[in-house]
Amino acid sequence: MAKMRTRLIGVLILLTASLTTRGAPSAAASPTAEGVAAAPPGSLWFDEQAATAFTVDHGRFTDGLGREVVLRGYNVSGETKLEENGGLPFASVADAEKSATALRALGGGNSARFLLSWAHAEPVRGQVDRAYLAAATAQMRAFIKAGIRVHPDFHQDLYSRYLFNEGSWYTGDGAPKWVVEAGGYPRESCGICLFWGQNITQNEAVKRATYDFWHNRGGVQDAFLATAQATMAYFAEHLDAAEFAAVAGFDPYNEPHAGTYDSGQTSRMWERDVLWPFYTRFRARMDAAGWQGKPAFVEPNLFWNSNLSFQKQEGGLLDAGAIGPRYVFNTHFYDQKAISGVFMWGKAKDGQYAGDFGTVRDRAAGAGTAAVVSEFGHPLTGTVSDKAPTVGKAMYQALDSRLPGAGWWSKPERSGPVLSGTQWQWDIYHGRHHELMNGNPGKVLTAADAWNDEDLSAVRLDDSGTAVLRQDGRLLDRIYPSATAGQTVAFTYEDRSRDGSTTLTWNPVPKSLPRVSELVGSGQYALLLWKSNASASPTELHLPASFDPARTTVVSDLGKAHGLPSYDRGTPIAAAPEPGGTGSRRLLLTAPNATVLHHALITNGAAAPSAELLQAAREELAAWSEGRG
Repeated sequence: MAKMRTRLIGVLILLTASLTTRGAPSAAASPTAEGVAAAPPGSLWFDEQAATAFTVDHGRFTDGLGREVVLRGYNVSGETKLEENGGLPFASVADAEKSATALRALGGGNSARFLLSWAHAEPVRGQVDRAYLAAATAQMRAFIKAGIRVHPDFHQDLYSRYLFNEGSWYTGDGAPKWVVEAGGYPRESCGICLFWGQNITQNEAVKRATYDFWHNRGGVQDAFLATAQATMAYFAEHLDAAEFAAVAGFDPYNEPHAGTYDSGQTSRMWERDVLWPFYTRFRARMDAAGWQGKPAFVEPNLFWNSNLSFQKQEGGLLDAGAIGPRYVFNTHFYDQKAISGVFMWGKAKDGQYAGDFGTVRDRAAGAGTAAVVSEFGHPLTGTVSDKAPTVGKAMYQALDSRLPGAGWWSKPERSGPVLSGTQWQWDIYHGRHHELMNGNPGKVLTAADAWNDEDLSAVRLDDSGTAVLRQDGRLLDRIYPSATAGQTVAFTYEDRSRDGSTTLTWNPVPKSLPRVSELVGSGQYALLLWKSNASASPTELHLPASFDPARTTVVSDLGKAHGLPSYDRGTPIAAAPEPGGTGSRRLLLTAPNATVLHHALITNGAAAPSAELLQAAREELAAWSEGRG
């Protein structure tokens, strides 16, 4: 759902099959080859084994050590939807490396949804462009080397840019030109459309083309699946074993929608009878391409969780049954009310999206799998951009816990799992584009995202070419439990991000814990409750740049520390670099007892807490935690 939202969308489409000989493939080892690449900078003794696997186990993501994994990051990037760099996220591998380093070090991300273009992967029917795949592989590798897991996405919006003409108000991306030429579609027109996403349900050309894809008119869906298989096989062949292990899975189709329903068909019936069979076909293509151990990140009808009642449609893959571990429940969320400028007055508040994201948790649990919110965000300029700081905070809060901050401390065990998510979007070319909209030399787009008047990128390059954030770093660079040795019971993070000059504090430490409150003060803090699994490997939490290890305080049943020591095997509380050499850091908590509920408070609030304060806060937390088992 990327972006200027009503924007829910539906179809990507990528196409067909046989590999042409354009471009030389890179000469990397097969993922089945013997030997594993050298561990990346910052790696510790357990990191190599942790990186060997990524899968779904009992409704949660797990790594090669069986630890519960949370993915946090960004979509990389909407540049793929443009033509200026040939459907690639970046103009060069060097730019990809710059972006990946910034995503890790500034944005705090450990994952990226990596966009691909079907139109560029298969410009001629039946011929996959190996030069395009080689370039995409090299750029993807830059993120993997930075310690970032990726899941590719053959992206589509409004089916295809080739449905639109030079004078159009809007544009699309996805299907190649030859698909549209064969369709014989009417001239596109959205009528009175305030948002580009309205084309999904109002533009007859988009509706018919989308319908044809789902009904495989002219074998177009077959062609897409063949190209998807060829693409996945290329990645499996040209990434080495360690690199391929960092590929989390594949998103088959961005924001699916029927286009037009058949007579008597409901959205739920369409998911059951049309969308799910497509996913099973895609899953078979994954297996044939050597992706048997990786899940498909499948999306339901994009309107299933809209928070506008007139737009909402029944769905959420309700009839798919227990789909894990070969599938992940993958959804998007944008606050349509806030984006409309009409249906939500004022700013987002504490717990604003607890119900919406709780529904995501419930649907994933019902499907027996893990969930990821692979797109979320809010416009950063325009008439509703004043809501962005609070909408962003409320969305991250809802990813962390299904509880509002006001009630978290009283019943934290009701938090539910910490959700994975990738924000839309991470585009270092923000405001520096040179995109001929629909090929029109008289309509060169340079500003913002250069896409249908959207502006959602969290990053840009300054005049020196350095990546800088466009949103509050306190909001984006967050503590989260990236790998839990056991099971997460509850988690919260008070980021103290700003709305203008106002500090947003939605989860203050309760007055019943005065020494903990004194320790935290006006600083940021996180609190994790988890049951360990007696593993020798530690629980990991990402440490934002605002948490200098020398001034970070941890109070836990494992001990207490102000100023974190460097990690040494067996050290219960320590800090270490995150793999990838980007300068980002992690907190490592080693808990030996599998039968105990552990807790850890992490804060940067006190500059020099006394030993007495640390001990008093530890005793308060221990007493509070006793009733949580």
